[in-house]
Amino acid sequence: QLQLVESGGGLVQPGGSLRLSCAASGFTLDYYAIGWFRQAPGKEREGVSCISSSGGSIYYAHSVKGRATISRDNAKNTVYLQMNSLKPEDTAVYHCAATKNRPYGSSWYRLNEYDYWGQGTQVTVSS
Repeated sequence: QLQLVESGGGLVQPGGSLRLSCAASGFTLDYYAIGWFRQAPGKEREGVSCISSSGGSIYYAHSVKGRATISRDNAKNTVYLQMNSLKPEDTAVYHCAATKNRPYGSSWYRLNEYDYWGQGTQVTVSS
């Protein structure tokens, strides 16, 4: 069974950091681009970042640029999202998703580009 499992979320104070992980089981991530998305209560799911299968193309939403770093370790079948200088508005459920499509600047954030989704991990930024 193909699965993506996110971990690493939690409660963190403003200005703090978290590293989210997206681990795959049942398939190898080598040939997939991976996107990170988030959904806050009452809001639509939005793209946060994306990394191509090779790692050669990386995209960030304006809201996290300079504070987020996406990376992948294909040997561990895992993609990471390092989030620094966290703000209360970063509070959301964070999901990772996989696609065999090559991501472009105009498409990586579109939900329907992705075939597999994880259940999400809660990130709460609060003092």
